Amino acid sequence: MLKNDQLDQWDRENFFHPSTHLAHHARGDSANRVIKTASGVYIEDREGQKLLDAFAGLYCVNAGYGRTEISDAIAAQAQELAYYHSYVGHGTEASITLSKMILDRAPANMSKVYFGLGGSDANETNVKLIWYYNNILGRPEKKKIISRWRGYHGSGLVTGSLTGLDLFHKKFDLPLAHILHTEAPDYFRRADLRQSEAEFVAHCVTRLEEMIAREGADTIAAFIAEPVLGTGGIVPPPAGYWPAMQAVLKKHDILLVVDEVVTGFGRLGSMFGSDHYGLEADIITIAKGLTSAYAPLSGSIIGEKIWQVLEQGTDENGPIGHGWTYSAHPICAAAGVANLKVIDALDLMRNAREVGTYLKGALAEALGDHPHVGDVRGEGLLCAVEFVKDKDDRIFFDPAEKIGPQISAALLAQSQVIARAIPQGDILGFAPPFCLTRAEADIVVAATVQAVGAVLGE
Repeated sequence: MLKNDQLDQWDRENFFHPSTHLAHHARGDSANRVIKTASGVYIEDREGQKLLDAFAGLYCVNAGYGRTEISDAIAAQAQELAYYHSYVGHGTEASITLSKMILDRAPANMSKVYFGLGGSDANETNVKLIWYYNNILGRPEKKKIISRWRGYHGSGLVTGSLTGLDLFHKKFDLPLAHILHTEAPDYFRRADLRQSEAEFVAHCVTRLEEMIAREGADTIAAFIAEPVLGTGGIVPPPAGYWPAMQAVLKKHDILLVVDEVVTGFGRLGSMFGSDHYGLEADIITIAKGLTSAYAPLSGSIIGEKIWQVLEQGTDENGPIGHGWTYSAHPICAAAGVANLKVIDALDLMRNAREVGTYLKGALAEALGDHPHVGDVRGEGLLCAVEFVKDKDDRIFFDPAEKIGPQISAALLAQSQVIARAIPQGDILGFAPPFCLTRAEADIVVAATVQAVGAVLGE
């Protein structure tokens, strides 16, 4: 294909990019990149530059790029039936089949799947259903949702409020009312360095209990959390955290929404993070790995306890007043069916578990003794390296220095490897496709060592 020499100009003049410094981009002060094709763990831009994508797009291309099984399923569905809605009992073979496949894989207490297009709209659905649930049960005051600082749950009005990151709040008049935030389970960033892991867990539990006591349990509807903090730093929970927190929620009759947009369908080496950490979710949020992002699709997996009340609500009030035009879109559902078949057929979840363990270990061995590497952590194919100014006293760099973005940029420029600079802290994140090989993991590690050396010295 001939290169369109106006494409760069059109991009800067017409395209509103998400999560971008808009002024820099419009002026041409920052680079753009036009992606043309991809295969396995590699993407290729229109200049012919091949890049190892160690972040799977945005944690989402789990099956890897260029899977013809998925693209062929999309094409076949588009030719047979490109679209029909799912309102008032309508469905398609793809959407019904995918629902069954999801529930076959989900924890045993899950009952139904509601489909959207992205994680943000799925969590909007979850909040609406939770409010509806409590209204049907005659508890109109039980509406507040507790999230956590550093959690990520979307970019909408309610979901951006649930997200516990400054960037998603400032100048947007967020968070909205009814949304509360409690302690992030980030042991490395604990305020009191004298705390043991068990003491820190007890501290998180105490903070939650204090919030519930202050607000009143009869006003708190749900607690939403990722099994592993994702965009907030790629932070696995400290040992004992989830059993302790869930005990508090059960005691106060607070629903648990487990946001598995990142962790669902194998990224932790288990089908769901809920299984991985023994969580009993009332609702599970899914997206990204559901289709490996070959088509946009999200879902809310609804637990049986909530489903029974939703049925009661429609018996009392008529059809439920919630729907998206593109819910259960047949093309997207077909992509989901094909994607889950690929993950099963190629045993990619096992590979995520084994190669993920190898990658984290190799990063720790290569960088663990560096004077500015404070922490190397991860679970499955989720890994992060956190950088500090002073390792012994755990003093962080001034955010204005942008150490994380500098290392991410050096990684790309020097070695053509993509990792993500986490938005709140000097943290380099890795979430490669599940098809990553040990040899490719070695490339990522060697490139990271080189980038760290270039920015922070050997």
